[in-house]
Amino acid sequence: MKILVINGPNLNMLSKRNREIYGQKTLAEINSLVEEQGEALNVETVTFQSNSEGALIDFIQEQANSADGIIINPGALTHYGLSLCDALADTKLPIIEVHLSNIYSREEWRAKSVIAPIARGQVSGLGWRGYIAALRTLVAELKRESWL
Repeated sequence: MKILVINGPNLNMLSKRNREIYGQKTLAEINSLVEEQGEALNVETVTFQSNSEGALIDFIQEQANSADGIIINPGALTHYGLSLCDALADTKLPIIEVHLSNIYSREEWRAKSVIAPIARGQVSGLGWRGYIAALRTLVAELKRESWL
């Protein structure tokens, strides 16, 4: 089983951006934790980050045929990344949207996600642990198991 873990704009700046909102860990540290959890679940995880919507779309189109699901933190593209949303929808893969912060407790514009309507679910406000929750949930769903 192969899960794509995709991160959008500015997530490469984790640990340098507002730590009170986004936490202390770098994206490399989060990716490492995701990969460790994937190994424990006997799942291959492929991580990718770009500040460019086009690069994210290219990655999705290149990788989707060999993947079983997608976890995505679209960053600011959450709110206006319509071409990213189309590329994700075209994969017909199960998608879980992740946000480090609780997007519903911040500025009003952050509460609108163009990705949410095509996602199986959304994890928001759990910091880096949201990626682990998303991975465990997605794998359980793909295996038709319950981990709760």
